[in-house]
Amino acid sequence: MKRIDFRLVLGSLLILAGGLGFLQAFGILENASDLFWGFIFLVGGAAFLYMFFGNQWWAIIPGLVLAGVGVVILLPDSLEDLGGAVFLGAIGLSFWAVYLSDRQRWWAIIPGGVLFTLAIVSALPEWVAGIDTGAVFFIGLALTFLLVALLADMTWAYWPAAGLGAFGVLLLVTSQLSLASYLGAATLILVGVFIIWRSITSKA
Repeated sequence: MKRIDFRLVLGSLLILAGGLGFLQAFGILENASDLFWGFIFLVGGAAFLYMFFGNQWWAIIPGLVLAGVGVVILLPDSLEDLGGAVFLGAIGLSFWAVYLSDRQRWWAIIPGGVLFTLAIVSALPEWVAGIDTGAVFFIGLALTFLLVALLADMTWAYWPAAGLGAFGVLLLVTSQLSLASYLGAATLILVGVFIIWRSITSKA
């Protein structure tokens, strides 16, 4: 494959920057610098994604990180509060792509799930008022370990899934005082039943 001449890339970028500068100077376009840098990051991300599809699995991580930064820069003002969720979601997606490209890399489920959880937590206050984001965080971690157990057949992951899930549910229900006494007790019972069931089945 013919190598790309770096001078052509640099020249094209300078022309793009100059063109955007003219458009902004004439009042035709606003935030030309944001468009330029957003485009730069997207192109950089696309280059790494090209390497990923060329069988370089690690390249998906910097590829989607750079693409995420580019998208955040290009977000309109009305959506700028979602920038953190977009960025974290892009990184989380990169780890899921690592796992899906080779199921032997089950470890990628953990950072992928954690980052997706953080993305959801960062966006929730914008969409759902009064929700306990700490509870959502622990429930998301519990689901992450549950996926490790189910997708990678790692039975040890059931234990952190159960513990984190129970704690997350308790945090959630205690934020609703009228339901705390009932749902908290029900959660403890369910966790106890799960632990006993795992103990019995592991000996069978």
